[in-house]
Order: sequence, then C-alpha cells, then structure tokens
Amino acid sequence: MIIDVFRGLSLVPWALARGAMAVLPVRTEAEALALRDRYPGSLIAGGRDGRPIPGFDFSNSPAAIRRNDLTGSILIHRTGAGTQGLIAATEAGAAPVLACSFLNDSATAKWLREAGASDISLVAMGWNGRDEALEDTLCAEYLRELLDGCRPDFAPLQERIRDDATGRRFFDPSLPWFPEEDFRACMEVDRFDFAVISRFDDEYGIRLESCAR
Repeated sequence: MIIDVFRGLSLVPWALARGAMAVLPVRTEAEALALRDRYPGSLIAGGRDGRPIPGFDFSNSPAAIRRNDLTGSILIHRTGAGTQGLIAATEAGAAPVLACSFLNDSATAKWLREAGASDISLVAMGWNGRDEALEDTLCAEYLRELLDGCRPDFAPLQERIRDDATGRRFFDPSLPWFPEEDFRACMEVDRFDFAVISRFDDEYGIRLESCAR
C-alpha cells in the first residue's frame, strides 16, 4: 500500500474519475516526455519539488485535473514520491500494490478486506520520498483503523494537517504552485468509491486503474 496524500496519489483517482483510460506512472521527466511521443495525444502531469515541470501539460495538481475532462486520454504521471513508490513496489513483485490517499481510504480498506488480504504493508511516502510528512502518516493510521473495523473522526486529522508545515504551504501566497484548492481536493475524505491498483500491462508497462469489489 503506497500512500501519498499531497498530491500525487490524490491526483490519480481524480484523473480516473475524470475519464482517463490509463494512468502511467514513470520515474523521470525524460521518460514522461518519451512516452508522450510514443502515444500521440497523451497528457503529462507531475512536478519537481512541488513545482510545475516545463513541457508538462499539468502540474501535480489534483484540482487542475478535476477541472478537466480526460475522457479516453492516457495520463502519464511523474512525481518525487507516490509514483516512485508504486513503481518500486510493482517491480519488486509485491501484489497487490494499491495507491491510497484520503480520497479513497474506505474503498481501499473494503477492497483489502474482501480480497482477504492479511499481511498489509502501509508505506507513507512523505515529502519527495525522503522526509516524513504528517498527512501520509495520518492517512496510514486512518486506513489501519478502518481495517480494524473502526470509523475514525476525520475532522481533527484535517485540522492537524492544515496546521502542519506541509499543509500550510497551500495557504502561503508566496508559494503559488501550492494552490489552496489543491488542499481542498486532497481532503475530500472518501470522495471515491474505488481503490486504485498498480498492474503490469502488456501495452503500457505499469498502469494504474480503478477497481472495486
């Protein structure tokens, strides 16, 4: 289970909900650009240290994805944390590999319970996959409580995240690449009723898709 609340693995379910037929995680910017050439009409989303990447169609912004109709499109996605974790776990042979944020915590817990999963690793990716991030830690704890049959109160968690360093970025006018609407788009707890799974695909390589039970 790979967890990345701000913002990569919140962007993914928004993209699938907005009609993307495939979300392809990649490690590098060069790989993203090469894939766009391979699949004409595809789009690239992602960021570097939170900032937009020149030449990409979207930043790593769930709110920007939410505003666009992606019906039938391929979305190539590169971030410093979530996509890296998904690729590493999938290539290492872990199965199933699920992508999680607050947007689909309950759906993910339901999928795992109904799949009979018993040995579950929760990987909170943190900032750039290096530094701990409170939102990812709390999301992992929230999911663990759901798996234990509890129903945690999300409101105090949101307040803690809003007051933490990573949350405050979205309310700092000197950091326009962290728009406030992204905070809101990442905090819609249980917005989606599907889990997101990472699979190998003969055509695309690693592909993220929605799944429900």
